[in-house]
Amino acid sequence: MEINGCTRTCGLIGNPVEHTLSPVIHHFLAEKLDVDLAYVPFLVQKESLGEAVKGAYALNLLGLNVTVPYKSDVIPYLCEVDELAERIGAVNTLVRTEKGYKGYNTDMPGLFRAMQSDDVKLAGERVIVLGAGGVARAVVMMLATKGAKEIIILNRTLERAEKIAEEVNAIAGRKLVRAMGLSAFGELPEEEKYLAIQATNVGMYPNTEEVILRDKAFYRRIHTGYDLIFNPADTMFMKLVRESGGRSFNGLKMLLYQGVIAFELWTGKVVADKNADQLYRIMLEKMQEK
Repeated sequence: MEINGCTRTCGLIGNPVEHTLSPVIHHFLAEKLDVDLAYVPFLVQKESLGEAVKGAYALNLLGLNVTVPYKSDVIPYLCEVDELAERIGAVNTLVRTEKGYKGYNTDMPGLFRAMQSDDVKLAGERVIVLGAGGVARAVVMMLATKGAKEIIILNRTLERAEKIAEEVNAIAGRKLVRAMGLSAFGELPEEEKYLAIQATNVGMYPNTEEVILRDKAFYRRIHTGYDLIFNPADTMFMKLVRESGGRSFNGLKMLLYQGVIAFELWTGKVVADKNADQLYRIMLEKMQEK
C-alpha cells in the first residue's frame, strides 16, 4: 500500500486496541476494491474521548470504528445517530458528514449477515440469549426486528434481564421477550429446541475453560449455539452444544461483517461475497497464528 496525498484515513478508537483484527479487514478490502485508504488503531483514554473525536474530524479522517469501552460514551460527541444505533444505545462506526460524524451500529447487522452466511435462521425461531449486558440488549433488539417467535433472556441478575425485556416488549408492542434467572432454564419445555446466543464475555481468552452454564440438561434444548466470542475459536459453550448434538458457531464472522458494513458506509462500495469469503479465510489464519 502506497501512502500519498490522496490517501484517506480511517481508524479505530478504544482501549485496548493492540490485538484488533480491523486493520486486516480494511486494508484487504481497500486493496480488493481499489480504494486509497489507510486504517490505523488509536488507543484513547476515557477522559480524552471527546477530544479524539473532534481531532479526528479536524484531521479529515473519513471514518472511525469504536470499540470497548466507548460504544455508548461516544454518542454525545456525534452530530447524528442512525435510528438502529439509537434504539440499541450503542455506536461502533462513525461516518464523516458536513456537520460532524454520524454514528451507526454495524455489529447487529453484521451478526445478522454472519448468521445468514451460516444458514442460521431467525424468523419464527425461539431464541435464548445468555447475558443481559449491552451486547445482549443489542442482540435482543435485533432478534425482535428479524421475526423471532420468542426471546428468552437468561441472566444471573434477573432484574437486568427484566429491564431489557420491558424495553423491547414496549417497542415491539407485544410480549415477545421474557426474562429468567440463569438457573431457571429447567422451566423451559424439554421437548422444545432453541437457538442460543452466548452474549457474555465468559469463556473469552485466557479463561477458555469457563462457561456461563455447564448443565448438560440446558444444552439438550439447543439445536444451534452461536457464541459471539471469537477468541478462542472453539469455546467451551460451543463444545457443550456439539456434545449434545447441536451446531455451533463463533463470533469471527460477526467481526468480519461488521467491518464489511463499516467499509461500505465509508466508501459507498459494495463488498462481493467472494471477497468476504476470502477475507474470512485470512482472518482464520491470523487467529491461528495467535
